[in-house]
Amino acid sequence: MAHAKLDAVLETVPLFEGLPKRHLKRLGNEAEVAEFMANYPIVKEGQAGDAFYVVLAGQAKVTSRGKLINRLMPGEHFGEISLLDGDVRTATVTSETPMTLLLLPRQRFLKALRDEPDMAKNLLASLARHVRRTQRSLAN
Repeated sequence: MAHAKLDAVLETVPLFEGLPKRHLKRLGNEAEVAEFMANYPIVKEGQAGDAFYVVLAGQAKVTSRGKLINRLMPGEHFGEISLLDGDVRTATVTSETPMTLLLLPRQRFLKALRDEPDMAKNLLASLARHVRRTQRSLAN
C-alpha cells in the first residue's frame, strides 16, 4: 500500500485529528502494512506495547482477562495507549480472519515527535479535546 494511502488511513484516527497534512504524511512514511493469519494473537494483554494498529481488512476479537469485550472491523484501531506511554497492553487482540493492518511502531512514532516538535504539540491539543469531550459526555 502506498504511503499516501496510509496517510489517509491515519487521518481517520481520532488521536491524529487536526494534524496537518505534513505530519500525517510523516507518520504515513513511518507506518507499514502487516498481514496476520486467522487465530493469531496480534497483541497480548500484559505484554509491553510497541506499536499502534489500524484494521485495513479482516476482523479481530478483543479480550480482557479472557472475556470478550469488543470486535474490531476495518477502519477501527487499537494500541494508542501503548503508543503514547509504552506501558503494557490492556487487552489481547486476536485475529478471527486473515487480517491486513497498518502498523505504526512506537520507536518510529517517538522519533517523528522528536524530529517535529509541532507534531507533539498538535497531538497534545487533540488529546485535550478528546478529554474535554469525554468529560462533557460523562457530565450529561
